[in-house]
Amino acid sequence: MGANKLHLVILSFLLTTTSLAQEKVGVVLSGGGATGLAHIGVLKALEEKNIPIDYITGTSAGALVGSLYAAGYSPSEIEAIVVNENFEMMANGDLPSKDRFLLREEESHAGMVSLSFSKDSLLKRSLPTNFTSSAYLDFEMMRLLGSVSASHNKNFDELFVPFRCVASDIQMKSPVVFEDGDLNAAVRASMTYPFYFFPIRVDDILLFDGGLYNNFPADVMYTDFNPDFIIGSNVSYNADPPTEDDLIGQVTNMLVSHTKFELPCEQGIIIEPQTDVSSFAFDEKSAREAIQSGYDATIAYIDSIRIYVSKESNADSIQERRTAFRDEVIDLKISEVQSQFENKRVGFAQRTMIRPRKNEVLDQSQLEKRYYRLYAAPQIDFLYPTLSKNSDTTYKMSLNVHKARDFKLDIGGHISSRPVNTGYAGLTFQSIGKISTRTKVETYFGKFYGSAKAQSTVDLPAVFPTAITGYFVLNRWDYFRSFATFFEESKPSFLVQNEIYLGGNASIPVSNTIKATAGMRMFRLDDNYYQIEDFTSADTADITNFDGYSAYFKLTHNTLNRKQFASSGNFFNFEFRYVNGKERTLSGSTSILPFDIEGYHEWINMRLDFQSFIVDEPFFHFGVHGQLVSNSQTVFANYTASLLALTEFSLVPDAKTYFLPEYRSPQFAAVGANTVFTIKKVIDLRLDAYFYQPFTQLRVDADGKQELVSSLDNSTLMASASAIFHSFIGPIRFTTNYFPQQETPFSFQFSMGYVLFNERAIR
Repeated sequence: MGANKLHLVILSFLLTTTSLAQEKVGVVLSGGGATGLAHIGVLKALEEKNIPIDYITGTSAGALVGSLYAAGYSPSEIEAIVVNENFEMMANGDLPSKDRFLLREEESHAGMVSLSFSKDSLLKRSLPTNFTSSAYLDFEMMRLLGSVSASHNKNFDELFVPFRCVASDIQMKSPVVFEDGDLNAAVRASMTYPFYFFPIRVDDILLFDGGLYNNFPADVMYTDFNPDFIIGSNVSYNADPPTEDDLIGQVTNMLVSHTKFELPCEQGIIIEPQTDVSSFAFDEKSAREAIQSGYDATIAYIDSIRIYVSKESNADSIQERRTAFRDEVIDLKISEVQSQFENKRVGFAQRTMIRPRKNEVLDQSQLEKRYYRLYAAPQIDFLYPTLSKNSDTTYKMSLNVHKARDFKLDIGGHISSRPVNTGYAGLTFQSIGKISTRTKVETYFGKFYGSAKAQSTVDLPAVFPTAITGYFVLNRWDYFRSFATFFEESKPSFLVQNEIYLGGNASIPVSNTIKATAGMRMFRLDDNYYQIEDFTSADTADITNFDGYSAYFKLTHNTLNRKQFASSGNFFNFEFRYVNGKERTLSGSTSILPFDIEGYHEWINMRLDFQSFIVDEPFFHFGVHGQLVSNSQTVFANYTASLLALTEFSLVPDAKTYFLPEYRSPQFAAVGANTVFTIKKVIDLRLDAYFYQPFTQLRVDADGKQELVSSLDNSTLMASASAIFHSFIGPIRFTTNYFPQQETPFSFQFSMGYVLFNERAIR
């Protein structure tokens, strides 16, 4: 054999040996927030070019992407998950409207800032540890990942691709590597960015984002799997050195260890996708951009990878293995639920989720509905679900319940350039065990409006729950003849309304977003008013007292995205109310004739309110909004007393702070449009315009004689134009309101906060 042939044989042997040696490829995925979605493009390109993926390690966003691949989802399926609008909702802490549970949502109030605290601590445990809810994210991760690990003995080596992820133990200041356990919990721990998501415990260790101590787990890949070739995908970097005047930089360097973005061996390559996507940009456009950057960067490295990795995967073979692996995963069916808080069982949670005595088995749809019903309880601050496989084809779900703090203080109100400023404070005590209770006292205070309310609610735990509420309310409305600005002196009050009522109601869910409420209350109304405009401080007001009781029924549906100035969702409320009471009216010095009149009244009031945003795009929203009222009310002793008892039309929020007789009648219909341009996510330009049509009107002649007349006259408009900044404490706005029948139709105001008040007694 010649020397040249001998060399060729040796070279061929070496290449064959090398080829046989390079059989296993490991992929390392760094953290990086939304930029970490570029890893999907990396996996997509590798699979497309038949580069084998035998092991995966990841941190934070890399753990999420890597775990989905390891759980048997293809790159295309993972891409479909993250470009869906629901993924952005998960990242932002939102919840699909269908999963809200109206029965347990707190009544709307003017609170802007909330502070929670416990009996034994006013500061240590009062500051929030997270600013974003993970409710939706945690359920979806349980659905996508939890069932996979539970079906494969919670061993990460038995996944479609063996997997490791890294979290951080901040007590020991060290990384924690997961090789078994609940896959959804391991990944959730790895991506728990401090102060963004609520942290979880695994094996009684409080864990945070793995990027704090190891943001590129190439060392884990090398020590745990020892592959023949490592492909790293890195979209992260170390923080810049701190400077004397950079607080954020100083804190970051104190908390986060520097990561070596390098491989522990020579047999490997690092891909660094380049993208302008920011760490918290999880919208569809940004997700697609990040994925494409990962794909493009990987395609550029394929030839270099081929030099070292000659073994090729087969697309058909991969799909067959993936299908076989996923066929082994048991469908998500729950036959048992356990819940605990600090090693104590929370009976309310279990009895809300499942009926064990009936051997009930929940499918995915039933589980999702009941899970979010439980999560909506204000007495629960946080839930974390994990799954264990039963001996049959069902799972046991374990719920780690974190109870809300005992007390919650809400502070807020409405600050305006008009003299209708109102403060608000509410204190709530809440508890949960076999049942849940919630007791709240609140007050509004200001010249225009004052109120005090005490309310207690008992939530009876059941698959179909019932909430029973008792309440006591004092209201005072002090209208004064002024459309003045904050700096102008207002004229004396011409109308003061006082209400006191107590009662109770019971509410049940019709669906997650619809509830039915029935109740009764006793009331006393005191109206003090002048019947002429030119009164003086020496004059005495007329007084009308109305004592009685009321029974009511409400059917409410609500998926609006805000408690005021909504731009998406739907609202529907039908109310039927029966009123019975005794009137006594005493004349004052401004009455035409002196009188002392007593009489009895009873009537039925039916009211329908609706709002629906039929166009809901990121930058443009259009909704229809309306109200229909039918009232069989009879007249009171005089025109003003009758007018005050009528239902008012006030769909423009600021209309509630005026006394506008032209928008009061026994029967009327009003319909309008809400047009909203979203300049940025928290800045809206808004136009609300309504047409008001009365069907029956209250009229009075010069002698004070009044009557109810069926007429279509006196239809009018109402409109409002605003520029609104939706800050984290509430709306800040510049508004121009239009009430065409007023002496000054246009009124301008600057406001901060919510124009919300306690419910009226009967009006």
